[in-house]
Amino acid sequence: MGKITGFMEFDRKVEGYAPVEERIKNYKEFTEPLKESELKNQGARCMDCGIPFCHSGCPLGNLIPDFNDAVYQGKWQKAAKILHSTNNFPEFTGRLCPAPCEEACVLGINEDPVSIENIEKNIVETAFKNGWIQPEPPSKRTGKKVAVIGSGPAGLATAQQLNRAGHEVTVFERDEKIGGLLRYGIPDFKMEKNVIDRRLKVMKKEGIEFKTGVHVGVDVTATELKQDFDAIVLCGGATVRRGLPIPGSDLKGVVQAMDFLPQNNRKVDGIPYKGEELTAKGKKVIVIGGGDTGSDCIGTSIRHGAASVTNFEIMPMGTTERPEGQPWPFWPMRLRTSSSHKEGAERVFSISTKHFNGDKDGNLKSLVTVQVEWVTTPGQRPILKEVAGSEKEWDCDLALLALGFTGSETTIADQLGLEMDPRTNIKASVANYKTNVPGVFVAGDQRRGQSLIVWAISEGRQAAHHVDAYLMGQSYLPLKGEGDLPRV
Repeated sequence: MGKITGFMEFDRKVEGYAPVEERIKNYKEFTEPLKESELKNQGARCMDCGIPFCHSGCPLGNLIPDFNDAVYQGKWQKAAKILHSTNNFPEFTGRLCPAPCEEACVLGINEDPVSIENIEKNIVETAFKNGWIQPEPPSKRTGKKVAVIGSGPAGLATAQQLNRAGHEVTVFERDEKIGGLLRYGIPDFKMEKNVIDRRLKVMKKEGIEFKTGVHVGVDVTATELKQDFDAIVLCGGATVRRGLPIPGSDLKGVVQAMDFLPQNNRKVDGIPYKGEELTAKGKKVIVIGGGDTGSDCIGTSIRHGAASVTNFEIMPMGTTERPEGQPWPFWPMRLRTSSSHKEGAERVFSISTKHFNGDKDGNLKSLVTVQVEWVTTPGQRPILKEVAGSEKEWDCDLALLALGFTGSETTIADQLGLEMDPRTNIKASVANYKTNVPGVFVAGDQRRGQSLIVWAISEGRQAAHHVDAYLMGQSYLPLKGEGDLPRV
C-alpha cells in the first residue's frame, strides 16, 4: 500500500493552525489544509503491513491502507468509496476523533504514525466538493417502521443504515436541531455546524424523517411508540453529568460544562437560549477536568475574553512517550495537548478541589485545592492520597465542571420497563443490541457509557444490522469488518 519506500522518504505532516491571536477572535474552524501533493505523500507513508493493526485500532474497522493507497495514487473518488463503505460520517470523525487507529499504526512503533485522521478528513471534503456524495434512497421499501431516539452520531448512523435497508425511519430529537452533542456539545471552532447540516440534507433526501423538539418519554410515550413502530432504537447518549459534591458547589458561578457549552453553541447559531447568560468575559476561570470537554471549555472561555483560564486535572501529568504497561498497539494514556491548551491556559496536574468559597450574595469567589498522589499496590486499584500541607486557595469567578457523565437518563427506559446496569446504562447484548423488551434495541453511549464519536457510529451500524435481522429474518447490512456497498 502507498509507496513502498514512502515511510522512509516522507515525514509525518498534518494541517497547521491559524495564529492564536487570529483564531480566538471568532468561532470558525482554524485549520490550514495541506496541499494535494502533500496529502499524496502522507498516503505514501502507509506501509505494506502484513497485518494492518490500524484496522483493529479503529472501532469502525476502516479500510485504512486501502484509502491511503488510493490517495497516494490520486484516486480520490475511489478513496471516498472505500472510506464510506465502513464510516457513514467521516467528516465528523476526521475532525473530532482522537485517532486510535494512529496509535495502532505499525509505523508508529518507532516513527511518527501515518496521519490517518487528516487524510480521512480530506477525502470526504474532496468528495463533497466534487459532488460525489449524493442521496441514494433505497430502491424499495419494506413497509416496516423504525423509531430512532436521539440524533447524535449513534442515532444518525442507525437511521442511515436502516433506511438503506428499506425501512421507514423516523428520528426523534428533543432539542431544536438535529445532531445531539455534535451540535450542542462540540464548539464551532472544532466543527462548524454547516458540516452537520450538509450531511442532513443528504439524509433527508434519502427518505429519513426527522422530528425535532420532541422529548420521547414526555411528549411521546413509550406506549405510543410501540403502537406506531415495529422497532425502537434508543440512542439517547449518556447525558447525566457527574457533579462535584463538595461544600459550595451550589454557589452562583459553579457551572456544569454541558450547560456552558450548549448555551454558547446556541448563541453562535443564533438560537434563543433559556436562563441567564453564562459568560467567562473578564472572569478568572478554572476548568475542572482534563478531557476533551475541559479543553472545549478552555477554548470557549478564551474566546469570551476570560481574564485567565486554569485547567485542573486530578491525574498526574502524563509522559509524551508511551507509558510502561501500555505497549503498542494499545491506546496509551499519554500527555495530550489540544489547540485550546495552546491558546493560553495554565494546566495543573495531580490536584483535587476541596471546597468552593462565596461572598455574602452567594457568588463564587475562590476555591481551595490540595495536591494528590496515586498510591499503587500490585494487584490492587490505585488509591488517591492527599499530600499533607498542600492546601491552596485560588481566586475564581467561574468554575466549569467538565467531569464526564455517569450514565443515561431513565425516563423512557422506565416507561418501557428496560433493565439497567449499575452505571445506569441500558442493558443490551453486544451480540445483537437487544434489550429485555422485544423490539427495543439500544446503541451508543446509552448502552456502553460515555465514549468516542467513532464508537457511537460503530454502535449505530452494528445495531442497525440486528434491527434489520429482527424485522426481516436476515440482514444484508454489514457488520464490522465486512464493509458496505459503495454509497458514493
